[in-house]
Amino acid sequence: MSLDRWLLCVATALCLSPLAQAAGTLDKIRASKTILLGYREASIPFSYSGEDNQPWGYSVELCTKVAAAIVRHLALDELQLQWVPVTPETRIAKLKSGAIDLECGSTTSSLSRMKEVDFSLPTFVDGGAYLTRRSAGIRRLADLAGRKIAVAAGTTSERAIAGALKQDKVSGELIKVSDHQQGLVALAQGVVDAYVSDRSLLIGLALDSGKQTDWILGPETFSYEPYALMMRRNDADFRLVVNGELARLSRSGEIFTIYDRWFGFLAQPGERLENVYFLNGLPE
Repeated sequence: MSLDRWLLCVATALCLSPLAQAAGTLDKIRASKTILLGYREASIPFSYSGEDNQPWGYSVELCTKVAAAIVRHLALDELQLQWVPVTPETRIAKLKSGAIDLECGSTTSSLSRMKEVDFSLPTFVDGGAYLTRRSAGIRRLADLAGRKIAVAAGTTSERAIAGALKQDKVSGELIKVSDHQQGLVALAQGVVDAYVSDRSLLIGLALDSGKQTDWILGPETFSYEPYALMMRRNDADFRLVVNGELARLSRSGEIFTIYDRWFGFLAQPGERLENVYFLNGLPE
């Protein structure tokens, strides 16, 4: 093969490769008539297993809306939704391996994660906090000095609490757990003195425990956590369908109905979240 022809082949391959990747997920869904959706089993009220062992939650509902949009986009007669449980430590690996096509949990969109995955438009805005037993006497971050603090491994909360403790010169012992449920159990049994996660998740865990008066939520918010749906990188066509549906929900105001279904008993959307919904309402 001549040098010119070899260079032409290489150039053609480089041009075609991103296109093939971009259409990958939609082609996969069209062929199988199945979409693989990752969900968390204890990220209440975003993504969790209900009493019927089925996925429920704010992010789960958003993903069902996206699935319906995919049905319309591909003109499918039917689409099977296959739900796959993930944890903070497995969610990215399962996405990259093809075990899931879209992650419907409580994952923060971050620049470091964008080196491995892509994200949808933001779906929620939260911040890091900590939950303690009322009897522990912990009322502020400084009271965590010398205490055992649980945090789920592989989460942005792990880095955020370490930074907050260092900034305030508080010496606490970080204990890594696999998920929220394990963290809450360790807290309830007195194995740890506090559990760190995002504020809305901690409220959900406390409410679901059936012992709401046993807990205190720390007053500080020590991180910025913009949630989004996670998908494979370089899949522009699939990302466009996902974002198109999220934009439609914001433009129509339907997103507020979904919010009320999962968070209305707590509070109305704050100014930051309302701004996110407004900015998400991109025109067609």
